[in-house]
Amino acid sequence: MKKILLLIVILVSCSQSNDENLFLELVNSEWQRGVDNDPIYASSIGDLRFNQDWQDNSLAFFEEERLHDQDILNTLAGLNFNSFTEEEQLNYLLFLKQYQDQVTSQEFNFFLMPFSHRGGIQLEHETADILPFRNKQHYIDWIERLKKLPVLIDNIIERAELGIEKGMVPPKILMTRVLGQLKLQAHTSPTDSPFYKIFENPNLLTSDETKEVQLLAQSAINTYVIPGYEKLLIFFENIYLPACRESIGISSLPNGKEYYEFAAKRFTTTDLTPTEIHNIGLAEVARIRAEMQTVIDEVKWQGSFKEFLDDLRSNPKFYFDNPDDLFTEYLATSKKIDPELVHLFKKLPAIPYGLKPIPEESAPDTTTAYYQRPAADGSRAGYYYVNLYRPEVRPKYEIEVLSVHEAVPGHHLQIALAMELDLPNFRKYGGFTAYVEGWGLYSESLGYEMGLYQDPYSKFGQLTYDMWRAIRLVVDTGMHYFDWSRQDAINYFLDNSAKTKQDIINEVDRYINWPGQALAYKIGQLKFLELKHRAKDKLGSRFSIKDFHYEILKNGALPLEFVEKNIDKWIELELSTKT
Repeated sequence: MKKILLLIVILVSCSQSNDENLFLELVNSEWQRGVDNDPIYASSIGDLRFNQDWQDNSLAFFEEERLHDQDILNTLAGLNFNSFTEEEQLNYLLFLKQYQDQVTSQEFNFFLMPFSHRGGIQLEHETADILPFRNKQHYIDWIERLKKLPVLIDNIIERAELGIEKGMVPPKILMTRVLGQLKLQAHTSPTDSPFYKIFENPNLLTSDETKEVQLLAQSAINTYVIPGYEKLLIFFENIYLPACRESIGISSLPNGKEYYEFAAKRFTTTDLTPTEIHNIGLAEVARIRAEMQTVIDEVKWQGSFKEFLDDLRSNPKFYFDNPDDLFTEYLATSKKIDPELVHLFKKLPAIPYGLKPIPEESAPDTTTAYYQRPAADGSRAGYYYVNLYRPEVRPKYEIEVLSVHEAVPGHHLQIALAMELDLPNFRKYGGFTAYVEGWGLYSESLGYEMGLYQDPYSKFGQLTYDMWRAIRLVVDTGMHYFDWSRQDAINYFLDNSAKTKQDIINEVDRYINWPGQALAYKIGQLKFLELKHRAKDKLGSRFSIKDFHYEILKNGALPLEFVEKNIDKWIELELSTKT
């Protein structure tokens, strides 16, 4: 009998071990499949096997992905994850959530709306920014990719036509921006094409090699790229744009309201409803508005709140009159921040970051700044992109707060550190928006601890950015769930924020374009602040900001509930080990 029991225990143990091994194999194979299916991403991380290819963007591919993701869910359901190690249980839950979200998202058919004014086929030249160009072959590979653009364009047209048929079309107000971007691609010459810029001054090439790739590029652009975009422009202007909807909210699409409820939970990694999020936003707007009034009183402003905001938007003293001076100030601010990080963090990323202007083709239609992560193989640093378009609407008082969010201690510090962790690739290079953007917004508050915001207008800039993210909760839910108009959202922004009208319009259009994503920032920030206050209250004098940040960052980007569990465990451990 003892031998039989021992045999049963061994068999169960082997089965459990086999399940965990199967899971590890699945994680690795799925990561590799994702890289193989995305040649652009593969090239960006140093895998050049497919350096002349694009990702398949056909209808057949989306159907294949839907079936595949469902198969992965079925496989995961058959594994006994309770037998896994604690670390692998966490990986299992995160991996499962990723595929659950993907399968649910696919049910809403948003791939039938392939155009966006913030990226996509009409801005495909910007892809070159993340690709390696270190020798002649790399330029040849890019030229070969350009020759295949017409296939991508045909697939885009096919998806868009089916989208029209099924009533899945974007707001016309956004598509007018896409029309302008498409004209830049179609109405041009080979040497004036945005695709030619990478060839104007090629890196590390001899003069003969430079001439050769330039001639090949001009030929490819003239033969494949421009005709492809001319075809797309004709379809877009004559068929697609007239079919687009006048409404802006996602709730006007088939199952749109249900999609927004899903998007709110997905982006915030919480069970909050759109109504609850809307109310959180209203409360935050009221709180921050009171803090803004304190600053207004400090500078002894005699007019109304609205007049103060109007002065910030229009007074020339708050703006540079040329892009070079604006960029220089961004550089100086970053240099001022970098040395202060050692006071708040136990570990800093090994890979550096740099600053770049946002490309002029997309600058008029995009936000004030954004961050681009480093290459996985270390061949490219992280980059903090800043918008120099119309410097007269880019206020000086927002430079400090913007820099701590997009660069350090915000996105670059968090993302570059995550890339150094010993984690599965899907965690190392992936993440959750509520964590990533919540950390960026939380980092803005750390500016005070690094000696920033000494000028009251800079402090007001920090409050403006905090208000900006609080307003997002109100206007994003307002437009997509409560039938607000685009102008309602713009007016609410103007009434409560010092953001310039140019920025506000771009922001509102961004929320229309990407329902739910903007909710992640403030919800994530509030959770990080809540956890810091909890740790301070419970640990008292034993609280260390460096230790707290280490615990927040050491596992990479997680859903907020997992972050909270980890911090609570850390607090308990600290209380039990420190006297």
